[in-house]
Amino acid sequence: MPNTYTQLYIQIVFAVQCRIGVLPKKHKAKVEKYITGIVTNRKCKMLAVNCMPDHTHVFIGLNPDISIAYLTRDIKAASLTFINENKLVVGKSSWQKGYGAFSYSRSQLDPVAKYVLNQEEHHRKKNFKDEYLEFLQKFEIVYDENYLFEFYD
Repeated sequence: MPNTYTQLYIQIVFAVQCRIGVLPKKHKAKVEKYITGIVTNRKCKMLAVNCMPDHTHVFIGLNPDISIAYLTRDIKAASLTFINENKLVVGKSSWQKGYGAFSYSRSQLDPVAKYVLNQEEHHRKKNFKDEYLEFLQKFEIVYDENYLFEFYD
C-alpha cells in the first residue's frame, strides 16, 4: 500500500496585541518550551522558535494532516492561556489577529533556523515592521496595509 511522503517547512510569525502584554526576557525560555510542546503534540517537528518581546517566530516541519491555520490557532490560543494563567506578563497579554506563514525548501533549513534563533541580533539592525514587510515583499505576497499587524516601534 502506498504511503504519503512530504517535506513541508514553514516559518510562522505572529505579534503581541499591544505593548502592555509584551513578554519579559526572563520568561522567554518557558514560553518557547511550551510552544515546542504544542508543535510536537500536533505531530509537527520544531526546527526553531524565538519569542521576542513583541512577536514570535516558529519554524517547523509541518505534518500534512494539520493545516497551517489550525496549527497557528492552537499555538496562539494555548500559549496565550499559558502566559496569562502563569502571570508571565504584566496585565493580560493577547496575540494580534492573523499571522504570516512562509515556506522554505530543505536547502534553506539551516539558514532559516539560524535566522529565527538570532532574532535579538537581527533586531538591533532592523525593527519588526521592516522585517515583516521584507518577508511579504520577498515572498511576493500581495497585502493591504490596512490589514497588517499594529507595529510598535
